Amino acid sequence: MSLSLPQGMQITGAIEPGFERILTLPALELVAKLHRSFEPRRQQLLKARAERAKRLDAGERPDFLPETRAIREGDWTIAPIPKALECRRVEITGPVERKMIINAFNSGADSYMTDFEDSNTPNWSNQIHGQINLYEAIRRTIKLEQGGKTYQLNDKIATLQVRPRGWHLDEKHVTVDGQRVSGGIFDFALFLFHNAKEQLARGAGPYFYLPKMESHLEARLWNDIFVAAQNEVGLPQGTIKATVLIETVLAAFEMDEILYELREHSAGLNAGRWDYIFSCIKKFKVDKNFCLADRAKVTMTSPFMRAYALLLLKTCHKRKAPAIGGMSALIPIKNDPEKNAIAMQGIINDKKRDATDGYDGGWVAHPGLVEPAMKEFLAVLGDRPNQIDKQRPDVNVKGSDLLDFQPETPITEAGLRMNINVGIHYLGAWLAGNGCVPIHNLMEDAATAEISRSQVWQWIRSPKGVLEDGRKVSAEMVKSLVAEELQKVKNSGAAGKFDRAAEIFEVMSTQDEFAEFLTLPLYEEV
Repeated sequence: MSLSLPQGMQITGAIEPGFERILTLPALELVAKLHRSFEPRRQQLLKARAERAKRLDAGERPDFLPETRAIREGDWTIAPIPKALECRRVEITGPVERKMIINAFNSGADSYMTDFEDSNTPNWSNQIHGQINLYEAIRRTIKLEQGGKTYQLNDKIATLQVRPRGWHLDEKHVTVDGQRVSGGIFDFALFLFHNAKEQLARGAGPYFYLPKMESHLEARLWNDIFVAAQNEVGLPQGTIKATVLIETVLAAFEMDEILYELREHSAGLNAGRWDYIFSCIKKFKVDKNFCLADRAKVTMTSPFMRAYALLLLKTCHKRKAPAIGGMSALIPIKNDPEKNAIAMQGIINDKKRDATDGYDGGWVAHPGLVEPAMKEFLAVLGDRPNQIDKQRPDVNVKGSDLLDFQPETPITEAGLRMNINVGIHYLGAWLAGNGCVPIHNLMEDAATAEISRSQVWQWIRSPKGVLEDGRKVSAEMVKSLVAEELQKVKNSGAAGKFDRAAEIFEVMSTQDEFAEFLTLPLYEEV
């Protein structure tokens, strides 16, 4: 099937039946226009990221920016939140897969963040089928017949928010003037073009989640794209609303500034905890004094995570913006009541802490967790939609608090094996097209796999990368454990391209150079 394409655009992805509904000429013209207007700035910002990373490797420490002090100390707030986004006590997240979309909308959550990014393998088929699925869901025509069951939307459904890909990811199947387009612009533009007016007519609007940003200048780029896109599509300025995931340690120093840049389009901030931990490891990977313990020991009560969570909360509420808590990776364990009880208690404790601190909502990864999470927020909120009025003048987080990286011990063989096992298992599933995978009773996505890979890389190189029995973690040790853990993953009966995954994991965790993101080399293989 051939498509009509804008001048200078090429599409190399297969055009399956139905794709022409999304890849229309006017929608693709919006993609091309935004690409030509903003791609140079995206490339400049990615270059600035790389230059900053080099300075951090050389020993620079981040701090609050002196040049934006007036913004941090200024008396301003974001634009009013639309009614559809006032109540976000529980948000469920998951990939743009058809069954997941229906179940998430029906889950009882207030909001559903549908994901073109970390919980989704961004192969061509997944991205365009995801757009089709959302197009139908917004118009309530989505349906699925599977295993003798019919899945369709209930009368009452969650409010939709869409996460496009981060600035670092391209859409390799679409080029404009010979240059790959930004994956984020591609996902955003197609969704906005086809659905914004329909969503407004149904009492909601085009609402987004923005991932992986490292500075307020990256937020400014999104804001300028929103302004241009609203003009092109014929929407009033300020119609688009976006929540920013604070999931990099550098963004934590610029939360006020990020809200300020997006203030007309802001829907608050979210504490994206797993990517945040990965970001801390990545940014200080060669610091001889920095080395985190086993992943399971690094929790929201760790000093640097507690500081980050409280600063985000205080910053949002000062600016009348929603503060949304991050994802607990725990999921229901159906075949083991004892382990299930422990997992459920973990969820309850996590959401109780968020609600008591003052957060307006929190994330879950499974429909079975909506009810227990909701209960904790209702216990604090009552019939109020949020607690933005809860200011936290008692919170006084200094830059050094955000860099108080503990715990450093224990590092165990079991923790090392778990990182390797999860890395192989997740990468194998990702290569096979599934970016959201339950592994060892936790819901894993790209962020948790990144922690696994980056910890192993650092433990090999850091003088503190010593197991509690005294053995130094080495490349040779990791290689021998990769072979053993690969066999365990294969024996588990899981589906995936695990031999290739083991090769990739071994290379990326033992090679001299640290790869910026796992998904960048992986993407070239799908």
